[in-house]
Amino acid sequence: MIIGNNLPNIPWQEKPAGCTDVIWRYSENPIIDRHAIPSANSVFNSAVIAKDGAFVGVFRSDNKAMEQHLFLGKSADALHWDIEPDPLPLYNEKGEQTGVACGYDPRVCLIDDRYYVTWCNQFEGNCGPTIGVAYSYDFKKFIQLQNAFLPFNRNGVLFPRKINGKYMMLSRPSDNGHTPFGDIYLSESPDMEHWGYHHHVMNHGGWAWTKIGAGPIPIEIDEGWLLIFHGVGTTCNGLIYSVGACILDKDEPWKVKYRCKPFLLHPETLYECVGDVPNVCFPCATLTDAATGRIAIYYGAADTVVALAFARVDELVSYIKANAE
Repeated sequence: MIIGNNLPNIPWQEKPAGCTDVIWRYSENPIIDRHAIPSANSVFNSAVIAKDGAFVGVFRSDNKAMEQHLFLGKSADALHWDIEPDPLPLYNEKGEQTGVACGYDPRVCLIDDRYYVTWCNQFEGNCGPTIGVAYSYDFKKFIQLQNAFLPFNRNGVLFPRKINGKYMMLSRPSDNGHTPFGDIYLSESPDMEHWGYHHHVMNHGGWAWTKIGAGPIPIEIDEGWLLIFHGVGTTCNGLIYSVGACILDKDEPWKVKYRCKPFLLHPETLYECVGDVPNVCFPCATLTDAATGRIAIYYGAADTVVALAFARVDELVSYIKANAE
């Protein structure tokens, strides 16, 4: 059901005996500790992708001055990571270094011959959060494009191919703080720099009564696009970030075909419930194997560490459809 490459070497662990969940946790979580980078206070909400038989990633780290940067990492097995100690440098199209990647919550997407990174970037002069965009052919040099949108916006997530001849990006218009609102929207672009034809995709509600945001790059399946997302509920004890899923239309991906009513992963373990921001499961990336239908889901836990969970696409899609709103 997955339309994509066969990746037999992605991380995998079978569902534990007696488990009835459609998404289950890796028994050795967390896979990346908060001090995986020498300067780090935390490493979380990070993105990974397969490349040349191995894996690369772009990692969010907040340092001990609570400054937010992106770092490049490499791995042979997508479990044990060698992360560069210095932030990811950015260049303009003339090849001149313009700075380093400041911001948070990256996603990585291969489209044609380029690897695109999107992240929550500050607009000019620290005017507020927006979506930064950069690309690389080889993960050696990243060329930064114009920010995709005006402030305020977060959770910019690209589709892995053009649809109807256009690039497509999901995002969540927001504000400059802890957004007390938020729906998912979709925007189109002919060139990855000029974004328009905006569509409303999905509203917050249910267990995610405060806000929602797109998670990993959408997974193309026979029935459309499988989108894993995060949703937030505000309680008397603060915010709770959980994981949900839906299926979008293949040709008009602003249309939701099925949205699962229950959440699929919820903060329960110590590393999800205790950290710099308690009670957070924040998905940013998946690795998929088309041949087996296996999905490995990378998520930030408690804004402190990186954790891993697993699902099978046929079981996940069936559950979404059987429990759709």
